[in-house]
Amino acid sequence: MQDARTKLIAACQEVICSADDFREVSVRRIVAVAGTNLGAINYHFGSMEGLVAETTKLVYRRINAERLDALQRARDRASPYPPEIDEVLAALVGASIRWSLDPASAYPVMLFFHRLSVMSHHPDQYRPVIETVEHHRVFIRCLAEIAPWFDEVEIGFRLSCALGVRTQITRQRERTAVLTRNAMDLDDPEALIRETVAAIAPMFAPPTLDAAIRTTFEKRREQATKPA
Repeated sequence: MQDARTKLIAACQEVICSADDFREVSVRRIVAVAGTNLGAINYHFGSMEGLVAETTKLVYRRINAERLDALQRARDRASPYPPEIDEVLAALVGASIRWSLDPASAYPVMLFFHRLSVMSHHPDQYRPVIETVEHHRVFIRCLAEIAPWFDEVEIGFRLSCALGVRTQITRQRERTAVLTRNAMDLDDPEALIRETVAAIAPMFAPPTLDAAIRTTFEKRREQATKPA
């Protein structure tokens, strides 16, 4: 038998995912689905925002596990060598793209969480979810093996840019459709993953010789100017 806390989290996800408009998401609807009362939300989560944050944390845990599982499969296929860059990037962006196009997924929970975090007067309660990046560090370490010409800071920046591209694709589909003159099938997740990977993979390619020389020179100059 589920306890009240578990019921509220499940109800929160159900209400958010079934809503035609996020304005339909309310405390009263959630407690009605959970079969609890208003006081249970305050008791277990402190507020409606706390409940949404906890629900989103569990959703992120599932999607991150899917990303890491895809990455591990790519590593296993390539072992003892590093995996192909396309497979690593597909593991990074694939789950989000698939979830965003799957009406049965919990992707609306992440969208609702983002909306609340932007509008909230209490942003601190959202930071533990937003600032969870350990799964990204796993990707950074893997990308460092594939692109040893970049240090981890440079790879981290490129990974952040790649995530920005992914977010544009998953959250701004109408804009993408306009910019591509409706010439791409934005409803085909696998095709969309391939196109996204093709767009971001060059960010991890070896720099040109001139750029490599300039980067090396700049690093040496930086080291030379550091105080002893």
